[in-house]
Amino acid sequence: MTDAYIVGAGQSDFGSFPDRSYRSLFDDAFDEAVGTVDGDFDPDDVDEAFLGTLGVGGRQLGLSGPAVTEHLGLHGIPTTRVENACAASGYALRQAVMAVRSGMADLVLAGGYEVMTDMSGDHTKWWLGVSGETEWERLSGTTFAGVYAQMASAYLREHDDATVEDLSRVAVKNHGNGAKNPHAQLGFECTMDDAMNAPDVAAPLNLYHCCPTTDGASAVLVASEDVAADLSDAPVRVSGAGAASGRVGLFQRDTLTGIPASGTAADRAYEEAGIDPEDLDFAEVHDCFAIAELAAYEDLGFCDRGEAPDLLRKGVTDPDGDLPVNTSGGLKSKGHPIGATGTGQVVEVFAQLRGDAHVQIDDPEVGLAHNVGGSGGGVTVHVFERVAEGEL
Repeated sequence: MTDAYIVGAGQSDFGSFPDRSYRSLFDDAFDEAVGTVDGDFDPDDVDEAFLGTLGVGGRQLGLSGPAVTEHLGLHGIPTTRVENACAASGYALRQAVMAVRSGMADLVLAGGYEVMTDMSGDHTKWWLGVSGETEWERLSGTTFAGVYAQMASAYLREHDDATVEDLSRVAVKNHGNGAKNPHAQLGFECTMDDAMNAPDVAAPLNLYHCCPTTDGASAVLVASEDVAADLSDAPVRVSGAGAASGRVGLFQRDTLTGIPASGTAADRAYEEAGIDPEDLDFAEVHDCFAIAELAAYEDLGFCDRGEAPDLLRKGVTDPDGDLPVNTSGGLKSKGHPIGATGTGQVVEVFAQLRGDAHVQIDDPEVGLAHNVGGSGGGVTVHVFERVAEGEL
């Protein structure tokens, strides 16, 4: 089995572009990804594509993947649309890695796209709700913010030391990082006062505890060892690819204070990569709501249960901390175009490991991307390692 390597990664601006087509946004992402390839890139060498999208609002629900690759000029290659809610392109990447490792392909495009701001707020809430348990959550009137608000309430109740201020600290940290990212939708800093006194969305979550609705696209090029050596001076190895499904509805779970599928996916990725969480130098985690980032610290093994707020307060997850998290700004600041989010996280990991990030940390060697579908019905965790010079 050959290893799989990332040789190029890019994204469009994330933001509100209701008049842009999903194909034109993916054009931007693909062009930026190709621009990061060090060698001579020939589109005809792309063997296959896996593209993630939810299809918010029903825009080209059928065959949108082939529509994108045809638009790019990648005529005739097998193209598969992957739908796993907010983890759609995390799973697209997983499929691309599997295609390369199996030997069926040498160069595969993985990515995602979404246009979400061309509908009214009410319609958007309706469509986002389909990523939760439909019959007993959405049709009972529970919004997606409401689902995560239940998780936040349970967390604050279960852990006496945790406070609403801790939710706001997630926002302050991630906005601080996103303010330096030119692709970020909400690229501005916020203060604790801003993050504490924003209007409620679904108590205890307020506006600054929730990510925005976003349009955008992201693209990653995955290559086999031989092709990676030709295309990249500094490829990034996908050393661990973990995934897991979980119960879609909150009411079906044993716990509301974590996402069990995240833990399972992480264990599988760590085992495959041969590492422990302590070996990570940084991570991009799924912070669709502030409580999701706190839960991720614990689900992914960064700390024990109930210790996530302390990790945040001590600055461990700050850019100059021992384990920086969401240096891109995360979903909270960079934005959350559902289908594009997972590979958008990989764009940041790729940049960090090559020393090209906008909030660059000191000499990272191992990074992680954690992508959650819905409230945890599907999760991917990938571990990436910098390849030493001359190793390939």
